[in-house]
Amino acid sequence: MKPISTRHTLLSYLDDYVRRSDTAFVQRQGLRLVSWSYKKLVLTSRRTARELESRGILPGSRVILCGANSAEWVGAFWGCLLRGVVVVPIDRQSSAEFVSSVQQQTDARLVIADRDATALNQLPVPLIQLEQLVELTAAHSSEPYIIDGINRDTLAEIVFTSGTTSTPKGVMLTHGNILANLAPLEREIGKYRKWRPLVHPLRFLVLVPLSHVFGQFMSVFVPQLLGGEVHFDHTLNPAEIVRRTRRSRISVIVLVPRMLRSLREWTERAHNAANLSGNLGGADKQGFLRRWWTFRHIHKQFGWKFWTFLSGGATLDTQTEEFWRRLGFGVLQGYGMTETASLVTVTHPFKRRQGSIGKPLPGYEVRLDESGEISVRGPAVSPGYWSKSNGLDRTSNGWLHTGDIGVIDDQGHVYFKGREKDVIVTGAGVNIYPEDLEAALNRQTEVRASCVVTWETESGDEPLAVIILRHSETNPLTIIESANETLAEQQRIRRWHVWTEPDFPRTPTEKILKREVVATIQDRERLNNVDKSCRTCAQSSFILATAARIAGETAQAADDRSLKLATDLKLDSLGRIELLSAIEERYEIELDEAAFTAATTVEDIERIVRGETEQQITPYPFAKWPGKFPVPWLRAVLFYALIYPITRFMSRMKTEGRDKLNGLRGPVLFVANHVTLGDQAMILVGLPFRVRHKLAIAMEGERLRDWLHPPDETPLLMRLRLLSQYLLVRTFFHVFPLPRRSGFRRSFAYAGECIDRGESVLVFPEGLRAPRGQMHLSSFKTGIGVLVKELNVPVVPVNLKGLYELKKKRQYFAAPGTVTVVFGEPIKFDQEMDPKQIADELQRQVEELSTG
Repeated sequence: MKPISTRHTLLSYLDDYVRRSDTAFVQRQGLRLVSWSYKKLVLTSRRTARELESRGILPGSRVILCGANSAEWVGAFWGCLLRGVVVVPIDRQSSAEFVSSVQQQTDARLVIADRDATALNQLPVPLIQLEQLVELTAAHSSEPYIIDGINRDTLAEIVFTSGTTSTPKGVMLTHGNILANLAPLEREIGKYRKWRPLVHPLRFLVLVPLSHVFGQFMSVFVPQLLGGEVHFDHTLNPAEIVRRTRRSRISVIVLVPRMLRSLREWTERAHNAANLSGNLGGADKQGFLRRWWTFRHIHKQFGWKFWTFLSGGATLDTQTEEFWRRLGFGVLQGYGMTETASLVTVTHPFKRRQGSIGKPLPGYEVRLDESGEISVRGPAVSPGYWSKSNGLDRTSNGWLHTGDIGVIDDQGHVYFKGREKDVIVTGAGVNIYPEDLEAALNRQTEVRASCVVTWETESGDEPLAVIILRHSETNPLTIIESANETLAEQQRIRRWHVWTEPDFPRTPTEKILKREVVATIQDRERLNNVDKSCRTCAQSSFILATAARIAGETAQAADDRSLKLATDLKLDSLGRIELLSAIEERYEIELDEAAFTAATTVEDIERIVRGETEQQITPYPFAKWPGKFPVPWLRAVLFYALIYPITRFMSRMKTEGRDKLNGLRGPVLFVANHVTLGDQAMILVGLPFRVRHKLAIAMEGERLRDWLHPPDETPLLMRLRLLSQYLLVRTFFHVFPLPRRSGFRRSFAYAGECIDRGESVLVFPEGLRAPRGQMHLSSFKTGIGVLVKELNVPVVPVNLKGLYELKKKRQYFAAPGTVTVVFGEPIKFDQEMDPKQIADELQRQVEELSTG
């Protein structure tokens, strides 16, 4: 590792990375997890720099970088720095107007973006797709790329602030600014490097966008100082975050406070909030080990390696912080701004002060003026805001006025009170800090979210509490009265408004856009007297607009349906699942797929989203024991002792096309016609040895579930028989449930996990076995097209010839040569193909094998 004192640019880190063989990034692509090594990151960066040079992008030019968190994003970022190009990171959800304004303001010469960043397609500059970055740059040399003139004062990036209270501005950050923030952390980390072998690798699940400087800090820089792994995931669904944390053995989750509150709410629902609250009451007096043991069932759910949350981007409320600490998890938070290259203060993992946002990092000076505003000085402070001529300095004698109000105690701990612009000065001359009122509101169990804004009245400005209720029938007056009991007389809330949409407008880092909240309320006719028919209109609009997009309707067609709550969704099963996922991501909740599939109208779905419908999660059995020692060994013994000889004796089968599998490296997806109960066994017998024992087989989910969980009225002997069938099929064959009606999202995810483990997957796309007398394939379900796209592995069609005739005759023993297992050529489908087209093409391929 290069000594800190010799680092003159950020590029010195790449010299360290290239010598490592560890994994740097793990990201979700469809249903799979894809890894990037440190070496691959460096080589991609060098090739990207050469691609920029070949396009005539000169050092000092600006390049817009926009996309979901990914290793490709990071590779493009480093490639730009190698070339001396200034990165302009933009959030992928930005409007076309904002993107156009940034491009014109920075005179960006090139855009690097993923295919979903549609707002950038209209810019009058060339575009490189992030998904094609590795392939596009593969022809360039991967030798070290060096140019002169890059130093600490070289501009590295222009980061446009979120603009919660004003017009976004482009903050200039130099190599020196970012290095000044990293240097004290690198020194501190060096003290603990001797313990690294005990915890290596540290895995960071980063849920903050890379377009934000905090996301970059905790993805591109800090984890690499530890030789750690950074995991990216695009989901905001708390249940999915917990599952990913356990599956990937995550150590640290990097997120914004809003997401941490969503995880808290999910945990309370999953573990009975009332019982949890009772145990939490005395946890503050217990030591760490006692707390960990008391709540070990929650730690098990997150995985034994997970230990801390790192929150940033906004202020974390005390209640949420204490909730997780009392459960035995660490909670770190810091304070900083884009103008300070991320962190100014950070809490120490072992020396915390309740409510504090930590002590200043070495190299920073922090002071308060007479009004309590925090000012910061240090080498990490930005030189100013971007303009085409020069930077606009926001400092006074080197001091950056943050616009934040705070308190500093005798030990140097900093406490954040709020934004100076948000402080409400009432007509009586009293200063009201919205954060104090919001904390009192958020402590009320019936409040899902709140914000306090300035409301103009005839007698002057007053605080207006805007609340989102958990249940629409809750009386807001009761909530306000309860909150007021904890506030001083001059802080009491006297005006409130119930926000009728599922969430407030927010920035990419989940800060509430209070100016938009005020504008929306002002547009309504009467405060606190909104027509109840409008309560769900925003939610209905989102559901209908999303359903229309999935169904391929135009916006006008959706409008023609008049947003009626009784509107039928008119979506097939896959369309409903896509809608379900969109709703979960938008509102950060987990919905019961079975209940959602049964819903027929927008009104039905709204009741589910509001929690007014009792949810019953379908218990499809995704047991892990069939894949754990010694079951795979037992399965192999049973296969050669029973399955192989019985199948050979009964079917007298032949195998064709097995040689077509010789060139395959890695797992594949097999798709076959489904005729008899013995189809799985015959395919296993026909497979090469190297594939045969690394195969997971999809089975009708409803059947597996009913064997394990039969109806309550089922007699005991029948229960035992069904349980025996379940245990035998799971032992003899590595099967997993693939339901026909609902619940197949989890099945698809399981298939992805199998592929990641190096196991191939066998699926019967017809859904059911052919009925006796049917002599042809049934139509393939569109879901197989989705699975093919999401797995993105070669697909091998398989045809079981001769079984239709045997089944029609009710003949259980075949004459030699009657039955043939035919393997087709592996197919790699274009990712741009429609799932229905993929399903139709696969059906054609399987059918053609029967005539060969």
